[in-house]
Amino acid sequence: MNAIVVGSGPNGLAAAITLAQAGLEVTVLEAEETIGGGSRSAQLTLPGFTHDVCSAIHPMAMASPFFSSLPLGQYGLEWIHPVVPLGHPLDDGTAAILRRSLDQTAATFARDGRAYRRIFGPLVEHADSLLDALLRPLIPPHHPIALARFGLKALRSVTGSARANFRGEAARALFAGIGAHSLLPLDAPASASFALVLGMTGHAFGWPLPRRGAQAIPDALAAHLSSLGGSIVTGHRVVDHRELDAADVVMFDLSPRHVVEIAGDRLPARYRARLLRYKYGPGVFKLDWALREAIPWRADDCRGAGTVHVGGNLDDLAASEREVADGRHPERPFVLLAQPSLFDDTRAPAGRHTGWAYCHVPNGSTVDMTARIEAQVERFAPGFRDLILERHVTTPADLERHNANYIGGDIVGGANTLWQTIARPTLSLNPYDIPVRGWYLCSASTPPGGGVHGMSGFNAARSALRSLGIRA
Repeated sequence: MNAIVVGSGPNGLAAAITLAQAGLEVTVLEAEETIGGGSRSAQLTLPGFTHDVCSAIHPMAMASPFFSSLPLGQYGLEWIHPVVPLGHPLDDGTAAILRRSLDQTAATFARDGRAYRRIFGPLVEHADSLLDALLRPLIPPHHPIALARFGLKALRSVTGSARANFRGEAARALFAGIGAHSLLPLDAPASASFALVLGMTGHAFGWPLPRRGAQAIPDALAAHLSSLGGSIVTGHRVVDHRELDAADVVMFDLSPRHVVEIAGDRLPARYRARLLRYKYGPGVFKLDWALREAIPWRADDCRGAGTVHVGGNLDDLAASEREVADGRHPERPFVLLAQPSLFDDTRAPAGRHTGWAYCHVPNGSTVDMTARIEAQVERFAPGFRDLILERHVTTPADLERHNANYIGGDIVGGANTLWQTIARPTLSLNPYDIPVRGWYLCSASTPPGGGVHGMSGFNAARSALRSLGIRA
């Protein structure tokens, strides 16, 4: 039996590996000249400076049950763990800090330490079973007791949960910044689920970065696929479903919109209409910097943080994300920033540094957010602008040109609304199954959604193998 996987992002490669492990002959077709989807690296600014084109910090890759089952270290994938996974500077010169140790983190919050332990302690204790449940389709539920306990906390909004549980500005800000990874307004139902999962992951697994850049992840996956007999063809964009007719199994690591474009009239009309109604979320506007020196944060703890959430307190972040949700561009955006070169000497020439940052913008935005992002960094790191040797700007349109799945700059495969958490991409007992014989959707537009974890591909491939009567 043979299979074709369309797209070589982490999910496509995960699907390909799972099928190859079961004995299928697998070919991956990638439209771009390099593999990796959202996990690619390139010299975007100056010679010798390696930047991550999209993803940079990978908590879900470290926590992924599928990735952890593979010998990726044999193919050069090496994880680096910053001592401080996450820093969140505040206007008074202090910072909220997430450390690997739950107790050390809680101790920094003084009066909120007990509440922090109460929220994250049970999650960290049961992290393996909870992630195993959350990284699979929610119906039928895996580990239902763990899911039920999580659900009681997860259905709340970030703002509601932060204000109900914490009294101090630091704990509220840290929780809000983590929750803002959802690309939802922070008062949206279930937005707290992202803060809970990513916070738990930080304590249980860390927020690491791969040595030599994000490209190391797909490179290792591709090498393992090759060892199983699979092959990858780059520079091959599939535009017509007839190219796929000879395959017993077809896996699409694509957005629903692109599946419709390729499938044409092969899709049943009702299913096609549902895919076209699928909603995409906000886009991102991204900057990469070549820097003369490391970013001079006022808060010392942020100088050793792998990730820094820039934007101020809970009210500041909530206002910024609400503006984006309402189709506006905040003057003081919430900025997600990574500092890979502090920990990986392959990223920049000796003594120099790289910076990676983005903010959320309305889907398809054409507004230049460069000055606003840099002003936010300068707000907490005076003198930052003077250190910039070169910058590279990536707009939402640039992101979509780089990776066609990023519709309007949406990097997570679709809006993370409560409905699209349940019905992703449609309401179905098997969300990976496309009603065309042998076809499956395996992208981030299926459960469990965005993030570099490969679980959408793994889940979809297991569904395909079950339909073939192959035990997986």
